[in-house]
Amino acid sequence: MPINLILPMGTQIVTRVEVRAEGKVYPCGAVGVIVEAPVDDKHSYRVRLTDDAVVALGREGFSIRKHAQRDMTAAHAKVLGEYDLHEFVIYSCVIGSRTYGLATDESDTDRRGIYLPPARLQWSLYGVPEQLEDKANEECFWELGKFLMLALKANPNVLECLYSPLVEHKNLIADELLAMRDAFLSKLVYQTFNGYVMSQFKKLEGDLRSTGSIKWKHAMHLIRLLISGVSVLRDGTMRVEVGEHRERLLAIKRGEVQWREVNEWRLALHESFDAWLIKTKLPERPDYAGVNEFLIKARSIAASENYAEKRLTNEVQIKD
Repeated sequence: MPINLILPMGTQIVTRVEVRAEGKVYPCGAVGVIVEAPVDDKHSYRVRLTDDAVVALGREGFSIRKHAQRDMTAAHAKVLGEYDLHEFVIYSCVIGSRTYGLATDESDTDRRGIYLPPARLQWSLYGVPEQLEDKANEECFWELGKFLMLALKANPNVLECLYSPLVEHKNLIADELLAMRDAFLSKLVYQTFNGYVMSQFKKLEGDLRSTGSIKWKHAMHLIRLLISGVSVLRDGTMRVEVGEHRERLLAIKRGEVQWREVNEWRLALHESFDAWLIKTKLPERPDYAGVNEFLIKARSIAASENYAEKRLTNEVQIKD
């Protein structure tokens, strides 16, 4: 069936050309509404303007109003295209299997980190993206404020960035952040990690019932996440590497462990998590005030005139 390219009556438009009607001149950009559509794209539309004058316009003579506004916004947003925001990455690390000690020959290299754009961009009408993501290269860099908010919520992927042993790049702002990384650890880890694992295991069990199979790699990482969470409450720091659990976890990934045994391990880890919630020395909540002060100081640096020149050097640092 051919696609109907004729716009319907009632569509609001903006003229692209100067229009004359009843001795009056209407400038380019006049607003109107289609009151009569042609039978094909070779004939004109009849358009009623704001003063009720009716004019004939070919399709090339006007734009759909909402599209015109969108196109103008998109054109202004191209200002960001003048900048390579990756130049403002202040911290880059490797996370995933290579940091967990679970890498195989097929493992990808997952990079995560933080970027701090110049304040002029962040404060502008265009704003900046919350993250710079390159799925093909397994890279994601969060804008600093977004990163801190995720870390305060005990997001596992973000916390792992702060404790990754494989740091590829950092400046002095990132050094300051790493020095205070324990400020993000609190009993919220118990809620976030436990809640995610419980919901995901429920989905895996549903897959097992409906299809008879599950994603064993995902099951492995859920167990790993519980192990990591227990260590946070127990030790007061995040343990990224799986250590002595490596072979057992890889056996799960290969599908060599019965689902019953995997679930029993999960339940045992939940029980350990419960016990350490009572015994942990971690605070109820992370240090919101301290993290807020850090963000304000970092943003003040991004507002300085010479930030763009010093962004990648150790000259960029937080000063009280």
